[in-house]
Amino acid sequence: MVVDTLSDGTRIAQLLASELTGHEDAFSTLAVVDADPDVEPTEDGALAYAVNAADERVAEVYVQPDRARVEFVVHPDVTADAASDANLRVRPKAVHPPRTLVFVEDGAQVKWVLPAFHALVEAREIESESDGETPE
Repeated sequence: MVVDTLSDGTRIAQLLASELTGHEDAFSTLAVVDADPDVEPTEDGALAYAVNAADERVAEVYVQPDRARVEFVVHPDVTADAASDANLRVRPKAVHPPRTLVFVEDGAQVKWVLPAFHALVEAREIESESDGETPE
């Protein structure tokens, strides 16, 4: 029997890390950091790695037994809109500062979360331009 879905949280997180590091142009400002290669999924989610832009943490990826969860720690509104538009399950997290949770429940959905990372990169670029920095 052929399995046509991938619902292992650890593997989904690994696929996402590969997508983020493999798209040199689109995500050149992003880096996967603090990766735990031996992470074991938990029901609440275990931190697999973080995503930084320059020296700022912009997202964290957690693994659960049957999915991965991305927590966007900056620009929660634009990342929520982009993930919702991609038909992913999105939920705000009421902490200070607020976060956006995006649930990636299948290996195919890894591609669906990429627009949220694109929106994040664009929002950071707009933010740096408005702060008076010279665009590259």
